[in-house]
Amino acid sequence: MNYKSFIKQHRHEWKQLEELLTTIHKKKHSPESIEAFQRLYQKTAQHLSYSQTYFPGDEVTLYLNDLVSKAHNTLYQDRVSNVKQLKHFFGRTFIGIFVEQWKFVLVAMFLFLLGGTAAFLAVLQDPMNVYSVLPESMAQGFDPERLGEQDGAVDSSMMSVQIMTNNIRVAFLAFAGGITFGILTVYVLIYNGVIVGAIAAMFMHAGKSYEFWAYIVPHGIIELTAIFIAGGAGLLTGYKLFVPGHLSRIIQLKEQAYRSVILLIGTLPMFVIAGLIEGFITPAAISLEAKYAVAFITLIGLAIYISIGQYRRQKDLQVNNRSVFR
Repeated sequence: MNYKSFIKQHRHEWKQLEELLTTIHKKKHSPESIEAFQRLYQKTAQHLSYSQTYFPGDEVTLYLNDLVSKAHNTLYQDRVSNVKQLKHFFGRTFIGIFVEQWKFVLVAMFLFLLGGTAAFLAVLQDPMNVYSVLPESMAQGFDPERLGEQDGAVDSSMMSVQIMTNNIRVAFLAFAGGITFGILTVYVLIYNGVIVGAIAAMFMHAGKSYEFWAYIVPHGIIELTAIFIAGGAGLLTGYKLFVPGHLSRIIQLKEQAYRSVILLIGTLPMFVIAGLIEGFITPAAISLEAKYAVAFITLIGLAIYISIGQYRRQKDLQVNNRSVFR
């Protein structure tokens, strides 16, 4: 069976399952609807297995994976506490979509590095170029010789709140830019890369690269990862609007907006952690080596979080498949 025939033959059953999901969540269901729901769930799970085998990289597989996951959660986890829902969201749902859309996150990182590298090389060649790539007020606001002067003397709580607010604003712009076919997202990612690259070159000219990165990487690893994920969400939406495939742009926007919002929401705790580090640890009167140690810990923690989430998700998928084919 080819791709188009597969969708045409079964999409009415998928639509029925979507409608039953809505009514069951509203507690408007009868014994007959529950029986129909279970039957459609099992059939859709079989369709998912078929799609994973023959159309692994196509949109229908991602769609069916979401549909089967929602149906499974409704069928087997009808009444779970809010804490369990949050745990499931951040531990499985968010990580699952992040892993599925890792290519877009990688593109977001590439765009950031592209802007950063270009600005770094320009300012490294001629320090006066910093006034060409950055606003004058920003260029004059960074003095390498004063780095660390206020360690331990700043209002960390207020700084943390301001930093979190700014970072979330950048992430939201990168995410929302998807509606502009990803053009705004590309601009936000490149421009923020330009800022970091230009400032890094200024500190290198002053012979303070080691000190500069000690103040950047402790919070930067988590912060930039979150921005890349939010940017990847925007690029995902923009790409699907450019290349809608067999579905209309409206349907693609609806479907991909859901996935993109999950990616954006999943980054919020990461921004909170990054803001706390930047507000309390980065300006703390501790050694540069200690700051680098914090950066290493955040990197390991992030890798463990993603690995455990992916492991749990794979385990859930195996359980789902076994329950269908018993």
